[in-house]
Amino acid sequence: MASSAQLVKELRERTGAGVMDCKEALADAKGDLDGAVEYLRKKGMAQAARRAHREAREGAVGAYVHAGARLGVLVEVNCETDFVAKTDAFQELVRDLGMQIAAANPAYVAREEIPPELVEKEREIYRGQLADQKKPPQVIDRIIEGKLEKFYGEQCLLEQPFIKDASGKTRVKDLVDGVNAKTGERILVRRFVRFQVGEGG
Repeated sequence: MASSAQLVKELRERTGAGVMDCKEALADAKGDLDGAVEYLRKKGMAQAARRAHREAREGAVGAYVHAGARLGVLVEVNCETDFVAKTDAFQELVRDLGMQIAAANPAYVAREEIPPELVEKEREIYRGQLADQKKPPQVIDRIIEGKLEKFYGEQCLLEQPFIKDASGKTRVKDLVDGVNAKTGERILVRRFVRFQVGEGG
């Protein structure tokens, strides 16, 4: 069993949270590292929710150009103050988002941006795929909702698994929430555009 100091150190490395927050999380999770990570995520999300009404008018536009210069991304990320926009944590987030967009090619920032008619069209496609299944309607509905979650996870930047986390447990939203918790400011991914040589009209 790792010592409490080792656990705190590992938790800090994984989450970027402060020492006292890590100790509190480990105490709450009875020394379970994954439980402590979950505790800190929930705490960060609760704090982020309290900041959701605040204006985020500062920030940065990040540019990422993939090796070979055939693929590039521009992404705008906002925060509340110019001071936070210049911090290493914020700049690293902007860079990571650029790489994520280049690698995973999302179509939207968040699920709320997807036109309702497109979501409905996806539902109809899934319903058609399941038409020959001899299952109760409520089971079919659950399967369709599961497929929709997968669709959101592919199409929406914030829902995608973060490419630098090989375990696939960290979503991009968790990354943004982590910087939100670390800086104490509302962090908002405003928009992005992805260019690939040979694509488009």
